[in-house]
This record gives sequence, C-alpha cells and structure tokens, in this order.
Amino acid sequence: MRLEELLAQKKTAIIDKWFDAVAETYPADTAGFIKRQKDPFSNPVGVTTQKSLFVLMDELLGEMNRDKINSFLDPIIRIRAVQDFTPSKATSFVFSLKKIIREHLNKCDFNDHLIVADLALLDQKIDLIGLMAFDIYVKCREKIYQIKATEEKNRFFCAFERAGLIKELSGGKPEPL
Repeated sequence: MRLEELLAQKKTAIIDKWFDAVAETYPADTAGFIKRQKDPFSNPVGVTTQKSLFVLMDELLGEMNRDKINSFLDPIIRIRAVQDFTPSKATSFVFSLKKIIREHLNKCDFNDHLIVADLALLDQKIDLIGLMAFDIYVKCREKIYQIKATEEKNRFFCAFERAGLIKELSGGKPEPL
C-alpha cells in the first residue's frame, strides 16, 4: 500500500492532531477556546484553521497546487503575523505535521521501502509548505511595518502642521517654513 493511501485512511485523525498542534501554540486558555468553540462567528481563528488544514492535507497528498496552498495557508499565517508570533512560532505548525504523520503510521509501515521513499518525498512537500508559510508571514509583517511607518509619518506631519511649521503650496505639497 502506498503512503498516500495509508494517510488518506487516517486523514481525519491526522488533521485533528495537527489542529491540536496549531492550537497549542497559543496560550492555554486561548488554545482551549479554539479547540472547543465550533461557531465560526465566535471562533473565526479555529474554524478557519481547521478548514484550511483539511485543504492543505488534500494538497499534500495530491497535486500540490501552489496557488491553492497559498490561499488556504494565508489566513492562518496572516492571523499569526498580526498576533506578533515570531516567524518560527508562526510557521512551526507546518513542520509538526511530520511528527504527527509518523505517529499515525504503524511500525511495520517503515519496513516497506516504498513507504520510506514516499515519506522522504512527503517531507520535502511539507518543507515546501513551510517555506511558503514563511514567505506569507514575511509579506504580512512587511505590510504591518509599512502601515505603522505611514501612520507615524502622518502623525508627525499633522503635529508639524498644527504647530505651524508646515504650510501647503498651491500644488498641494507641504513645504517647511
């Protein structure tokens, strides 16, 4: 039996454990809420994460469509970027899937050379998803810093303007006095 077939049989259990791994990266009270609350309006983080993990697992076992992976990885990472997770903590849940998969495989599965070869390929796919997650995280953080810089610039401009240190030219550009 091929690795994809073995994992497809255990898909729900693997995703449940993967979801738990994602939730455990949050503080204990938040993790408990994310795991328990199933209402999408009360718990958008948990519901979005669970939905995304199912699609990511399908892609991992299937075609590895980069656009689809990015579109479902983005909401998870975007939330974590806004919450000030470090890059490693924000993306670590992707790599935790390797351990989870190995826990769900039987010992006898590791004696099959095809399974071992497929597992090495699967690890490469997980690494690729992890790198994609890191790229998303960096883009989100860059956007956050850009927004903060623009806000600071506007705040200083308004302060200078109120203090009478800047006057507007006829072209609409500010000029220092």
